[in-house]
Amino acid sequence: MSWTHDVVVVGAGSAGLTAAGGLAQLGLRVALVEAGPMGGECLNTGCVPSKSLLAIAARAQAVREAGRFGILTQEPQVNFVAVMAHVRGVIAEIAPHDAPERFEAWGVEVIRAHARFTAPRTLLVAGRTLRAPRIVLAVGSRPTVPSIPGLDVVPFLTNETLFSIDALPDRLVVLGAGSVGMEMAQAFRRLGAEVAVIDRGPPLSSDEPEAAALVAERLQAEGVTFHRATIRGVSAIRGGVSVELDGDGTVEGSHLLVALGRSANLRGLGLDEAGVGTDGGGIVVDDRLRTSACGVYAIGDCRDGPRLTHAAGYEGARIVAAIGFGLRARVDYRALPRVAYTSPELAQVGMTEAEAREKGGRVTVMREPFADNDRAVAEGASEGFLKVVRRNGRVVGACLAGERVGDLTMPWVLSIGGAKPTPWALSGMILPYPTRSEITKAAAFAVYAPRLFSRPARLWAGILAALRRRLG
Repeated sequence: MSWTHDVVVVGAGSAGLTAAGGLAQLGLRVALVEAGPMGGECLNTGCVPSKSLLAIAARAQAVREAGRFGILTQEPQVNFVAVMAHVRGVIAEIAPHDAPERFEAWGVEVIRAHARFTAPRTLLVAGRTLRAPRIVLAVGSRPTVPSIPGLDVVPFLTNETLFSIDALPDRLVVLGAGSVGMEMAQAFRRLGAEVAVIDRGPPLSSDEPEAAALVAERLQAEGVTFHRATIRGVSAIRGGVSVELDGDGTVEGSHLLVALGRSANLRGLGLDEAGVGTDGGGIVVDDRLRTSACGVYAIGDCRDGPRLTHAAGYEGARIVAAIGFGLRARVDYRALPRVAYTSPELAQVGMTEAEAREKGGRVTVMREPFADNDRAVAEGASEGFLKVVRRNGRVVGACLAGERVGDLTMPWVLSIGGAKPTPWALSGMILPYPTRSEITKAAAFAVYAPRLFSRPARLWAGILAALRRRLG
């Protein structure tokens, strides 16, 4: 079989861009296939616009709360058209980092089209047949739309359409009390909308209950209403939608946001033709991100596993190590962080207390309140705490609840991961995206980048690629 490339990467989100860029800088012949916007969900409809909107909403709330610091203000007037223009401006400012020209300068062939397997390690792309000994699937995920009666005939928003609206909803009904639902509920409430959140479970149910309760209490204090119930159906009413709840209650709104998780984006890939196995969570991979098909990897949201931007980027780097250097690069998520960027924020690294106790052994908990932190008290932001979970004498989890705590996860990522704070360890950390602490990781990686992409490294990567082309 003749190969057209050394590696074909399908998907230009965080995972695919990291893999394609790194492998191309090692001198490999790389094709990057993407039918949608470069940068994927995170840049265009996820992390970047949502955090931009949260930042604007936080400024509106700061105006409302300035009186407690002795500053007299009036209720902020929100120009929602200008708000959304700022959000889109942030996307445009960051977009060049993910632009085709940047990757083409590294030697990547960027192809803007859909890809579909026609045979093992063979893809049909825009009428071309691409063959490579290594194929990396990084096709991401899409919002999960559940089978709720009536939902298919009423207008609703997801994160893919939310940031295209130009009028502030009068009353936003959010289905889902996970991190996305909670973040957007608080943002729109602070911008002036009435907001109701519906979920059959408690808010932020996968996190430490006391931290999740702290966040929910703040949102309630700001005027968000919560309904813990099962949804029986959705119907259109004049001026909006009505959500019928189990127990005969209803919640009405002008807009409906569905934020009930994400599903792997596997439609039209022809995975059966390549022998790539899937389950309900997405593409099945092992701890080296290999699928059931020889030479095919799956990284990021499309595989069965954590759906976080920083996890996707980490896996892209693992692929560079595996394909570029021939290392047995396994994923290690013991110290995986996640953050709900509400106010207060909720950050979790590693296990919760409940997860640690399920494992058995001797579990101890240390707790430190921000009320005892002088900087927090001075800023009037003393609400929240740090909770550290130890199992058999070893730190296995840390939870932080408070203002901007996502930036405080780095030492716990290192501690739980068992790494010493060397530049090399810092460069390989999985840090929550987006946080300011990423600048430390970037600086640490810059120490080693010249060596990683040096002439000897490129020569070694080229030898490995030549062997794969010969052996298949």
